[in-house]
Amino acid sequence: MGLCLAKDQDKDDDSDHHVEMASGNVHLITTKESWDQKLEEAKKDHKILIANFSATWCGPCKVIAPYYCELSEQYPSMMFLLVDVDELTDFSTSLDIRATPTFFFYRDGQQIDKLIGANRPELTKKVALFSTSFDSSIPVVQ
Repeated sequence: MGLCLAKDQDKDDDSDHHVEMASGNVHLITTKESWDQKLEEAKKDHKILIANFSATWCGPCKVIAPYYCELSEQYPSMMFLLVDVDELTDFSTSLDIRATPTFFFYRDGQQIDKLIGANRPELTKKVALFSTSFDSSIPVVQ
């Protein structure tokens, strides 16, 4: 599936794209503090957290964004986040994000899975798997 690895247009051209990419029940994360807050909130509420690390200039990110928003509405028991890798460059780098979109799945504040690329069938499968329960028997990815 498609991956974006390099920026291909001016950053000034992306001002309205966040609205398109973060709708439904998707929360736009613009600071490390808001990330920490949502991660803690999901942990406290026993919710699976799914974070879409994306970029406004990324074609595959734009293609998968409406579907990601649909998933957020279909699975209200999960928390869906959108993180712009260009706005949170240092944070994204610290998580070793090398391609967009990259989806991280968290339970109890710990990463349990990861999906690289705009692979709709695989994203659907993972969301459905993790939505079935807040099961501690699902292993944590190290």
